[in-house]
Amino acid sequence: MQGLFLIIISTVVMQSHIIVDFNKANNQANWTVVDDVVMGGRSAGSFYINEKGQGVFHGKVSLENNGGFSSLRYRFKKITTTPYTKVVLRIKGDGKTYQFRVKKKSTDYYSYISYFQTSNDWETIELPLKDMYPTFRGRKLDSPNYSADGIEEIAFLIGNKRAESFKLEIDTISLK
Repeated sequence: MQGLFLIIISTVVMQSHIIVDFNKANNQANWTVVDDVVMGGRSAGSFYINEKGQGVFHGKVSLENNGGFSSLRYRFKKITTTPYTKVVLRIKGDGKTYQFRVKKKSTDYYSYISYFQTSNDWETIELPLKDMYPTFRGRKLDSPNYSADGIEEIAFLIGNKRAESFKLEIDTISLK
């Protein structure tokens, strides 16, 4: 019976792939904040790793000058998604709605997105890859949902069409 238990645990462990774990690699390299200032807006986001080893994306979204978003992006060498069906986020939010975004290739002009609601507690959120749909500049594209075999960029975005402060703490991001 104990051998069977170990096989089951091994299978579960093998079926996930950690993309980001700030507790293991406290590195801010390749994380980039992109705000609406690229289009003349006035939002201001920033990113740091806190003393507990979590990434913290925080700031203020402004609607001035047709602004309204802040995003945090992470680029990496292609990760194969073929054996996985979900992105799993271990996060603590502020009660606001965020987008999680993936790109098949970091050079693609569009992203596949999924919205998620946060609470003020640590939580694990699972986002099915097949439900992520393509968008460009806030508009849904007339193309199929995500069905690729890999990703090269992930991102968080806040843009709720209101001026607001935000804070999202990120512990891990993985594929399952």
